[in-house]
Amino acid sequence: MTRSTRERILEEALRLFAERGYAATSVAEIESAAGLSPGAGGLYRHFRSKYEVLAASVNERAVRVEARVAAMGAADPAAPVAERLTGLCEAGLAVIREEDELVRVFFRDLGHFPELVEVVRARLLQPMFDAIGSWLCAQPEYAGAGLDRSSVGAVLGGSLVHCLLFEETVGEPPGRTERERFVTSWVSLALGLLPVAQGCPREPELSQT
Repeated sequence: MTRSTRERILEEALRLFAERGYAATSVAEIESAAGLSPGAGGLYRHFRSKYEVLAASVNERAVRVEARVAAMGAADPAAPVAERLTGLCEAGLAVIREEDELVRVFFRDLGHFPELVEVVRARLLQPMFDAIGSWLCAQPEYAGAGLDRSSVGAVLGGSLVHCLLFEETVGEPPGRTERERFVTSWVSLALGLLPVAQGCPREPELSQT
């Protein structure tokens, strides 16, 4: 499908911002990458400034991500819980990896733009944490586990974000652990939250004396 000029500008700008940083990317470079004559002002026919390009890229990507996050964890309820957890983890990793440019820009540059930080927090990061916490609490196997939905979601969801950021920054996965082993360990940790009735013992309580 042919992309419009506006779409090309947004996609190429976000790619350049992710690779080089916002401040190091010029309007002329964005124009060139989008197939426009660099320095001829083609970008300004669609956007008033480089910042407006950044804001539009972040907002439009965030809307798309929010819809994908909402669909995470869809699975056959009759499947074993470990299989459902594997699907949830892989879906979360896929969302983060597909939006790696947005995530890199968020952590590298958006500290200068708090209004855009809030967009990514509210439409990508927090929804992912909420989705994972809510998913766990909705599974019958976790009934009675007394999960702290928000905290569990933050820990498990945060590990997915960290995995990608570490790989993008260092050039290898955290702990040099390939994806399959990461997913297996993630699922094992989530299974450890199952209540005692499911066969996972709790930590012994500290004596009050």
